[in-house]
Amino acid sequence: MTDILKDKVAIVTGGGRGIGRCVAMLMASEGASVVVVDPGVNVDGTGSDQSVADHVVREITQAGGRAVASHESVVTMEAGERIIGTAVDTFGHLDIVATCHGILRDRMIFNMTEQEWDEVILVHLKGNFTLVKHACILFRQQRSGRIITFTSESGLIGNSGQANYGAAKSGIAGFTKVVARDMGRYGVTANSIAPRAFTRMVADVPEEAGKLRAQRGIAGMPGGEQLVGADPEDIAPFVVYLASEYAASVNGQTFLVYGGEVAIMSQPRPVRSIFNDDGGTWPVEKLAPLAREYLTKDLSNPAPPQPPDGKGGRG
Repeated sequence: MTDILKDKVAIVTGGGRGIGRCVAMLMASEGASVVVVDPGVNVDGTGSDQSVADHVVREITQAGGRAVASHESVVTMEAGERIIGTAVDTFGHLDIVATCHGILRDRMIFNMTEQEWDEVILVHLKGNFTLVKHACILFRQQRSGRIITFTSESGLIGNSGQANYGAAKSGIAGFTKVVARDMGRYGVTANSIAPRAFTRMVADVPEEAGKLRAQRGIAGMPGGEQLVGADPEDIAPFVVYLASEYAASVNGQTFLVYGGEVAIMSQPRPVRSIFNDDGGTWPVEKLAPLAREYLTKDLSNPAPPQPPDGKGGRG
């Protein structure tokens, strides 16, 4: 190991399992003191098991590292502030925040309940705000800090049955870009990772859902076929890189990370345009044929209409 995070203090949410656990373990092995945040909930956000975070802390300390557990949920402002306080009270300062936490409540949009929507948005989107907001108060004062959030291709590109999750993950990507602009002047960076890895969240998606998508011509997650066998450990090294001084000038970016590949995602930019030569508002009778012929021509439909088959959609 290189100790590139020596003397740094990191908070890792969702640190008890999956990608978060791998991030916490690698950060500790690279010299960081780590607050492992995990209330030990199930994939859908129910339940609680404090041993999940405690076990990771034992692994780190038995290997000679420094770590402390936090069993807080990130869904309230008070909890976010307490998590920051745990880092400062235990290790004296804070340098890194990595938000790896998340839950799933997958449902097709026509079946999704308000509660399923609200709870996913609460955990993912507000759960980033509660922690990052309080960290940024500290980072602004000390004029340094690293923020690494986790978005998803579900939010960047789209995946059926995940309106709540996709909206939250898209929001996290936008949130991170804004935090990068707010905090860059203070020497703080904020970047986001879209991971591909086979975790319990992926395993929880029913196999029947994928088959149903395929039968009905609905495009699933890009690269979804590559998830089985993709190790969560593959994500951690790039998180450590973003948390280190090597990435001091990397700010406001989104990266796709899986296996042995890391890719920078393009920023949304206009790729094709049409113009009204007469200026002003388009007349619809002029706009419609030109848009069809030039602007939207050859665009693929991720979910083309299918003949009625008499079968209900995914639950």
